[in-house]
Amino acid sequence: MLIQERVKLIIKANNETPSSFADKIGLKRSNLSHVLSGRNKPSLDFLSKIIENYPKVNASWLVTGVTREGDFQENTEQPANSASVNANKQDIDRIVVFYTDGSYKEYKERNTID
Repeated sequence: MLIQERVKLIIKANNETPSSFADKIGLKRSNLSHVLSGRNKPSLDFLSKIIENYPKVNASWLVTGVTREGDFQENTEQPANSASVNANKQDIDRIVVFYTDGSYKEYKERNTID
């Protein structure tokens, strides 16, 4: 089944018309028409809008035609070792400001930035 056929199936399963579907996901009707006709491939933005507005649609199935289950979750925990947090910090060696008259001023002070 081609991706445009999967989009048509979503429209039909939700008792939508192509126009109401396009309006619901915030897409130009002509863009939807081009995808449904096979003229254009759907963009990532197009697919994202479908997934956001139709949460029961399996994203993998929409993109590939194959339903996959996954358990990926973003790790939001802070690292236990604070040294690893500080590993990305760098010391400032100097800051140089250039003026339009060709002069400059150099500042040297030890500060830390992220």
